[in-house]
Amino acid sequence: MSNTTETKIIDWLASQKQPMIDLLRDVVNIDSGSFDKEGVDAVGARFEQHFAEYGIETWREPHDVYGDAVHGLISKPGSNEKPVLLMGHRDTVFPKGEVAKRPFTIKGNLAHGPGVADMKAGVVINVFVAAALKKFDAAPCPIKLLITGDEEIASRSSRPIIEREGRAARAVYNSEPGRPTGNITTGRKGGVFMRFEVFGKAAHSGNNFSVGISAIGELAHKIVQIHALTDMDKGITLNVGLVSGGQSVNTTAPHAEGEIDFRYIDPADRATIMGAIEKIIATSTVPGTSAKLHINGEFLPLVQDAAAKAMFEAYQAAAVDSGLTTLTGEFAGGCADSGFTASVGTPTLCGLGPVGGNVHTDLEWLDIESIVPRAQTLARAILRTEI
Repeated sequence: MSNTTETKIIDWLASQKQPMIDLLRDVVNIDSGSFDKEGVDAVGARFEQHFAEYGIETWREPHDVYGDAVHGLISKPGSNEKPVLLMGHRDTVFPKGEVAKRPFTIKGNLAHGPGVADMKAGVVINVFVAAALKKFDAAPCPIKLLITGDEEIASRSSRPIIEREGRAARAVYNSEPGRPTGNITTGRKGGVFMRFEVFGKAAHSGNNFSVGISAIGELAHKIVQIHALTDMDKGITLNVGLVSGGQSVNTTAPHAEGEIDFRYIDPADRATIMGAIEKIIATSTVPGTSAKLHINGEFLPLVQDAAAKAMFEAYQAAAVDSGLTTLTGEFAGGCADSGFTASVGTPTLCGLGPVGGNVHTDLEWLDIESIVPRAQTLARAILRTEI
């Protein structure tokens, strides 16, 4: 790729700051919680409109419950090269009606609104980088885009699509929000999200206390045992973050349940801890109780191999040329779809989106001055791809 073409793309992206902000405003101002299929698909339609404006081929893989998977493609006729995959999700953690309470706003250099950083801004830079490559006929290989709709609930419908597209790709750039430090993400924890039910026996807690069997009592024992599996030195954490149960204050609880968040770094630790959890669930401390374990969703860890390290070094050089001279890689305890593509053996970088913070809260922010340099860095990295 000639320096002249690269310069044209970099200059064009610099000229697109306001259009990028305008698109970001459009998609932030659509409620798109993971369970709001209508809203998630409306955001997808807005990105499809962008693809159409630039002549980028687009299609959907529909789903009955969750948001459809939106695809984009810049092909190279006659090429059998593996594509570069640009990935992102458009769902948020926020309920319907959140936009009405706090729509997209800009105060100083910070933008606010539900999902502004996590990760609608990242998808915006993906689609503008694709538009630049299409506009200047500059794609060094086929470019695929994947915009999913259920990442915040562990990609229940999207995981098979992500893994399929990851296997077919030469490299994956996932534009989750840049770290508040300005760095990108080169490693992430894996996570398993579970629910466990405990069954006991109801009885009047005054008249027939001795015949009752407390599911809540057993739940408490299990919580203590599950939390004891935490090993901070190894990056293993267990958190029972939701509990419920019981019938009334004067009844021994016939049923109780809790939800577990399990995070880990080393893939080998998953089997060890899951085996320990399964044993805890199967073993009763309160006689007469029983329990069941359900897995609600799971993310795999993002582990940096030699190919991903080389990919990061190339990205870092592109960042320097875009003015991001202090950018480096960070490890994150949060999970993302990048773990799925890394786990199928495709070199993957994450956290390439504009810089933001306080995600999943009403204080979420995005540094709008980071939009252009992050888009320019991604474009340079793709143009110089040698993977």
